[in-house]
Amino acid sequence: MRSSEGREIFREFLRSEYSEENLLFWLACEELKKETDPTAIDEKARIIYEDYVSILSPKEVSLDSRVREGINLSLAEPSNMMYEEAQLQIYTLMHRDSYPRFLNSSVYRDLLDSKRSSCLDT
Repeated sequence: MRSSEGREIFREFLRSEYSEENLLFWLACEELKKETDPTAIDEKARIIYEDYVSILSPKEVSLDSRVREGINLSLAEPSNMMYEEAQLQIYTLMHRDSYPRFLNSSVYRDLLDSKRSSCLDT
């Protein structure tokens, strides 16, 4: 998650598995955490809700009912940390489920091969 290049390749993999929304949600939460302006926090928190938490969203992430209820309550007074527990849940899902599959994927193996090849060429 630290490398923008690595995130982009992981995102491509998630897109192929129809689970790109998990990474997009995680990244949106990271951006919200950096926000300090109350008006911007309110706007970004609502956008994240509409894009990833609402049951009407085509990009809805899988959250348990307790976390979802906490988010619903937090919408009355949004904060830049209101999605922290949900973000951890999605991160854990990616870490335990998607990421191991990514490490065994042809996308990742091709990346490693190209890195090895470029190291040998220098």
